[in-house]
Amino acid sequence: MSTLLQAKERTEFKHSALTGLRQSGGIPGVVYGTKTTNTSIYLDEADFLKVMKAVGRNGVIELDVEGQKHNVVLNDYDSDPIKRKILHVDFLAVDLSQAITATVKVSLIGDAQGVKDGGVLQQALHEVEVTAKPNDIPAAIEISIDELHVGDTLTIADIKGYNGVDINHEEEEVIASILAPRQEEEISTGEQQEGGVPDNLEGRETVKEEIE
Repeated sequence: MSTLLQAKERTEFKHSALTGLRQSGGIPGVVYGTKTTNTSIYLDEADFLKVMKAVGRNGVIELDVEGQKHNVVLNDYDSDPIKRKILHVDFLAVDLSQAITATVKVSLIGDAQGVKDGGVLQQALHEVEVTAKPNDIPAAIEISIDELHVGDTLTIADIKGYNGVDINHEEEEVIASILAPRQEEEISTGEQQEGGVPDNLEGRETVKEEIE
């Protein structure tokens, strides 16, 4: 999927110029990469966020810099977490026929049977690095955990070949596991109390999306 985003070349680099640009709703940035001269640009923040919501973090964007069009992906960005503003964006120009490397979010989908049985879900890996052609890179790698039981472990080997992308991690690297319920201390009679239900049934860490 490719969505058009308008940008203009930036020629003012003083701090005061950048401040004024951001205050007026603009974002400074740069585009570089395949068959592209490094170019400083600026674009409208509202338009940028709208396009990113449409294509996703790794989606291909058609960037129009004053009539010069480039197929790009968002390579990096800086943001102000307090003001919730995008401060700077880096676009990588790509050849759609050539593979690139990107970081993709790992999303655990469903309700693990092990959690229903009192276990705790622990996600050790929230992102993976993949290699694929730009249009083949998924917005996220979604993994069903419905069949995971207490003591089960999900590894990279379980998602090898996901949608045809190459996942650049060792197969034994752990993505998630279901831990046994925490054992209670033995009471003075020597008997062991029944394991309680964990306070956090899911025990799942979440990663906040900065760009939706």
